[in-house]
This record gives sequence, C-alpha cells and structure tokens, in this order.
Amino acid sequence: MNYVFDFKTAQGYDKWFEDPKNKFVFDLENDLIVKLLSPQSGERLLDVGCGTGNYLNIFADMGLNVTGLDSSPYMLDIARQKLGHRAEIRRGVAEDLPFDDNTFDIATLITVLEFTENPVKAIEEACRVARDRVFLGVLNSCALKGIERRIKGIFTETIYNKACFYNVWGLQREVRSVVGKSPVSWRTVPLFPARFRSYTEKLERWALIQRFPFGTFIGMIIKLVPMYQTKNIEVSLDYAKKSRDMATGIIRDRPV
Repeated sequence: MNYVFDFKTAQGYDKWFEDPKNKFVFDLENDLIVKLLSPQSGERLLDVGCGTGNYLNIFADMGLNVTGLDSSPYMLDIARQKLGHRAEIRRGVAEDLPFDDNTFDIATLITVLEFTENPVKAIEEACRVARDRVFLGVLNSCALKGIERRIKGIFTETIYNKACFYNVWGLQREVRSVVGKSPVSWRTVPLFPARFRSYTEKLERWALIQRFPFGTFIGMIIKLVPMYQTKNIEVSLDYAKKSRDMATGIIRDRPV
C-alpha cells in the first residue's frame, strides 16, 4: 500500500458513513455493487482494503462467508468492533495477499486502488485468490465531485491529496493488462449532485443512466475465465507387436 490510514483518518473515514447526508450516495454505491456482483449466500468473499468494515457488514448480512484485509491497524480495530466473530479480519497489503490461489469465490477492492502503490499488482493478486469474480470500485476523475475534490486539495490538506483518481477507460486498460479478454463490465453512480437527490433518486437507479462514464463512483466487475498451462509429455511406445492391415495388406507397427 502507498498510503496507510492513521488513527485520525480512520475515525474520519468511519464518520463519513454515519453522516445522514451521505446515506443516499452510500446506498447507491452498495446497490451497484450488489447488482454487478450478484453474491450468493455461502460464497466466500475477500474484501481487500476493508477499512472499518462497512461493506463486510453488508456482505455478512447477506449470508456470505467474509474475510477482510487492510494495511491500517486503526481501520481494523474499528472493523473488529463492528463484525466481532462474523468475519475473519487480517492485516496485509493488496499487492501481496496472504492467501492461496482460488481461496475465495469473490474478491472486492472498494476505493483501494486509489491509495495503492502498484494497482496492477493489486488487481493481479485479487484475480489470483478469487476463482469466479473480482469487483473494483474507484473514485472517478471525470465526475464533477472528483474535479471538486482535486481542486479543494490544492488549497486544503485532505485524504484525497493522497489518492490517484481513475476514469473508466484508464481502469479498463489496467484490468485488460491483467485479465486479457475476460468479460468486464462497469457502471457509475451517482451522476448528479447528491443535494438534488429528491429529484434524481429514481433516475440514478436506471441502468441507462449508470452507463454514463461520469458518475462519482465507478463499479467494475471482472468475470474470471479459467486459464490452463500445458506442456509436452514424452511418451515411450513399445512396438513389439505388429498387425496386418486387412484392407491394404500393409504391415504396420501397433503400439501396446
């Protein structure tokens, strides 16, 4: 990880989710994640960069077997308080996941790549430990909110000064460099400022609107395709027996 959240930042991060003004945005993001992932009860899910466990809570409520990993001990302390024994919580970095290949059905990285030193390696690791699908959620550099955050960062020190924002096309390039032609799809939310939610709430949930690449949050799903390694095998044949071809009368060797 390029940036590890300290105690103060971890507290501020968690308070964002508690603020009623942000509930509309969080609900839109959560609905998008669930729509793209289609998680099933009993599936194993790894949330890389789980933060304070807000998404782990949601996935656990849906009956998934959840594991969270984060580089910040302060984030993990809050996550453990929320989840208790409902989730396995571990400390680690996205670029070197401490799990075997295909350990999980699903891996998620939600607002993680922005703070990761080597995002391509993080995507590779997620695809290695997941056997079915990987979800990436990132902040959109082309959204009005993304532009506002970067401008604000010029004058005020914020967490977004540490972030590397993405757009749909840049994220797709990085994903393709890892998974090749595996199926990839994306959506974005919200497209309109949250203060207009009383007018735009239904509109924001339309699939057509979510296909616009300018929403604040980009959700991208990767459907993993099994890949196999092959090599030549040397086979020793014994031509001790022979058989006569009845049609041609040719005597040919027959392997046994």
